[in-house]
Amino acid sequence: MTGHNESCGAEEIPTSYLTCLLYILERWTGVEHLEEYLSYVAYLIWLFMPLIIAFMLPVATFVLLYISIIILHIYKRRTDFKEAYLNDFWDGARQVVSTMWYVHARIWNGYEIHGLEKLPDGPAVVVFYHGATPVDFYYLMATIVLRKKRIFHIVADHFVFSLPGFQLLLDVFGVLRGSQEECGKALKRGNLLAIAPGGLREALFSNENYTLIWGNRKGFAQVAIDAKVPIIPMFTQNIRENVRSLGGPKLFRWLYEHLRLPLVPLYGNFPVKMRTYIGDPIPYEPNVTAEELAEKAKIAVQCLIDKHQKIPGNVFRALMERFQTQTKED
Repeated sequence: MTGHNESCGAEEIPTSYLTCLLYILERWTGVEHLEEYLSYVAYLIWLFMPLIIAFMLPVATFVLLYISIIILHIYKRRTDFKEAYLNDFWDGARQVVSTMWYVHARIWNGYEIHGLEKLPDGPAVVVFYHGATPVDFYYLMATIVLRKKRIFHIVADHFVFSLPGFQLLLDVFGVLRGSQEECGKALKRGNLLAIAPGGLREALFSNENYTLIWGNRKGFAQVAIDAKVPIIPMFTQNIRENVRSLGGPKLFRWLYEHLRLPLVPLYGNFPVKMRTYIGDPIPYEPNVTAEELAEKAKIAVQCLIDKHQKIPGNVFRALMERFQTQTKED
C-alpha cells in the first residue's frame, strides 16, 4: 500500500511505507542516501547467491541426520527404557530411517548400486574411498537394511562421537570408534564392517583427481586377517562431485593436523548421478601380511576409481549425466 499523505517525523513528505522506513533509518543511523547502499547490498547478495547456496546446501545432509535422530527418539518414547535397546524394537526404527534415506538417494542423486551380490551373507571388511562427506555410505547402508535386513557397521572418526545429539543414532546403527578389538567383535558376530582407510584426511584434502590418502594404514587389513574374512573394495562414482571441500590451502591442513577437527569449508550437495560399485572380494589368505593385504586393497579401490570415474572429476559433466539418465528412465 502507498500512503501519499503520510508523514515521517516532523516533516510532511509524500512517501510509501518502505520509504518512510528508510527515512527513519537514515535519521537513526545518520547515514545519508541509505537506499543506495541497500540497493548495492541487495545487488551483491543477488550476484553471490549461487555461491551462498552452494555453501549452504551441505547443511541439508545434517538436517536429514537430525531428522533421523528425531525419528529414533520418537520410537524410543513408545516403549520403556529397557525395551528400547532390544534389537527387534530398533529394527522397525532402522526401516523407517533407511526408507527416508533411500528415497532421498533415488530422488536427489538417482542412486544405484552395482555388485550388491558380491557382499557375502557372512562377515567381511568393506574398504572405500572417502568423499568429502560419506553420504554414499548412508545410501548403501539404507539399501542393505531394506534389502538384506542387515546392519552394516562403519568405523567413524572420533569427532563424530562428540557431535551433539548423535549418540543414539550411532548406537542404533552400530557405528564404531575403530579399535581392532571392537572391529573384531563385530565381524565375529557375522556383520559387515565398512572402513575408509583415508578417513578425514582423504575426505578433506583429496580432490577432483580422487587421490587416495591412505598413508601407512594397515589396521583394517590386520582386522580382516585376524577374523579370517575377505576384504571387499568399494567406490562411488561422482562422490567428490556431490560435495567438495576447500582443502587446498595449507592453513586448513595445518589446522587439522593440530586440532584434529574438520574445519575445512564444504560446498555442493549437487544432484549428480551417483553409482556405488562393489568390487570382487579379496579372499583371506593365511600367509599374507597386513602390509601386503593393505596394498592389495588399495590397488583394488584404485582400479575401481580408474574404471568408473572420469578424472579429473567435473561437476557440470556429472550433473548432465544425472539429467540424461533421468530423461532415459522417464
